[in-house]
Amino acid sequence: MRSGAMGAQIADPYAKALMSIADDRDLADRIGRDMADLQQLLQESEDLEAFLDNPIIAPDDKKAVLRRVAESEIDPTTLNFLMLLVDRGRILFLDEVCRRYRSLLRERNQTVLAEVTSTVELTGSQRDAIESKVKDLTGAREVEIETQIDPDIIGGVIIKVGSQVLDASLRGQLRRLAVNLS
Repeated sequence: MRSGAMGAQIADPYAKALMSIADDRDLADRIGRDMADLQQLLQESEDLEAFLDNPIIAPDDKKAVLRRVAESEIDPTTLNFLMLLVDRGRILFLDEVCRRYRSLLRERNQTVLAEVTSTVELTGSQRDAIESKVKDLTGAREVEIETQIDPDIIGGVIIKVGSQVLDASLRGQLRRLAVNLS
């Protein structure tokens, strides 16, 4: 899937149009869940991503695969939108469209995205503590947490909200200690 400046420039109008349709039909949150599911599907299946990116594959074949993979799982409005992306030759920007739509939805719902990196999967109480801390720091009404596992941080967590980074990892503490000693 294409990303970067050009991808964002192309994806933005599509995401805004989808948000407009979703608002008109009172489906914004439902379509937001669809966009999250589609992003996860693309991350988990490199074959699907390569298939959708391939310009040699006929649009009808791409539509058939998308219907087979997602039709029973997503709202018909989302499915129609996917067909539109295929027709317009923009399906290769699907990940970026999903990302941008979810960003618009978070703005609309006064929700912030906290990207949390830890050495192990977070427990429910740890997620709740992080959510509470992020709400206090940002004043947001809701917090959406995306987790990532990275054993290289040794211990602790790294929390990124927008451009703010709270590095409470052992690796970060060791790095700061080394800087102070030198």
